[in-house]
Amino acid sequence: MPRRHSPTSPTAAPPSPSAPPSPSAAPAGPAATAGLAIEATGLTKTYAGGVRALDGISFAVPAGTVFGLLGPNGAGKSTTVKILTTLSRADGGRARVAGFDVDRQAALVRRSIGLVSQASGVDPEATGRENIVLQGRLHGMRGPALAARADELLERFGLAGAADRVARTYSGGMARKLDVAIGLVQRPRVLFLDEPTTGLDPEARAEMWAEIDRLAQAGLTILLTTHYLEEADRLAAQVAIVEGGRIVAQGSPDELKSALRGDAVHLSLAAVPDAGAVSVLTAALRARAGATEVSAEGRQVHARVADGAASLPAVFAAVAEAGMVVTAATVARPSLDDVYLRHVGRRFAAGAGADPGTETREVA
Repeated sequence: MPRRHSPTSPTAAPPSPSAPPSPSAAPAGPAATAGLAIEATGLTKTYAGGVRALDGISFAVPAGTVFGLLGPNGAGKSTTVKILTTLSRADGGRARVAGFDVDRQAALVRRSIGLVSQASGVDPEATGRENIVLQGRLHGMRGPALAARADELLERFGLAGAADRVARTYSGGMARKLDVAIGLVQRPRVLFLDEPTTGLDPEARAEMWAEIDRLAQAGLTILLTTHYLEEADRLAAQVAIVEGGRIVAQGSPDELKSALRGDAVHLSLAAVPDAGAVSVLTAALRARAGATEVSAEGRQVHARVADGAASLPAVFAAVAEAGMVVTAATVARPSLDDVYLRHVGRRFAAGAGADPGTETREVA
């Protein structure tokens, strides 16, 4: 199982003029040598039409860690990545990556990073090997060193057997692995993964998680954007929850979850309650079970209680008092979904593209 990774302290050697960029040879700026691979302070961005994509985002990523930006589509995650990778300029604020200012030292930033964007950068009419070699040439790599690097990456990602097939014949999981291999060809100090597992089946997603875990164990700094709660929970040492262009919560997954006291109770009802029925149920849950943070989404009701197992009889009594019928009930320790609910006022699935006909009512 992938594990979260805490900071390491890699030292940076000066670059060798005869060698391609590598984690030990790429130039390091002052912030990198101070132990921070990424610093973002007060980033703002407004697109045409007055759409405020970023509204003062700030965070720092220690070198050698995995940092997760978690949020629904449109939250501002990809805009943040574009600014940090020099593909877009912020309207306000400042940022440094690998010790270099993303505006004033953009060329040095690009030498120090790898980017796997949400949209695949693979040329479907080129072979896997050709895709990697082309990217290496764009970074100034040549000859036997580049050929050896391509072979190394193809082998590492399990693509050696398909190295000379055109990429359009690859499965979704194979193509995404090739995307990551391309992002690693120049041995970056910082790797940006923008929604790396979107659209992958569960098996391919698990394989990608394992590969990200191996990269993190090797000391690579990774900024991961995702709208998968489990992905952020399993891979990231630190998580920032992004909503409406702002960071609403930040910390390690365990810290964020431990800040929520008690257990989560999830109920499935026999029928969808209306707003009045939800209000009656909320009052009953508070009075009988001491429940807080009660919310309803269709037939699903969620609440927080001090002791889930011990509180279930009182919870069932409250539901009966409200004239409703429970068809299923679960008790769980706090999750990142609960953290999102606490800070945003709705469950994460609702913000990440739930059925538009499903209304979330936060009544606590």
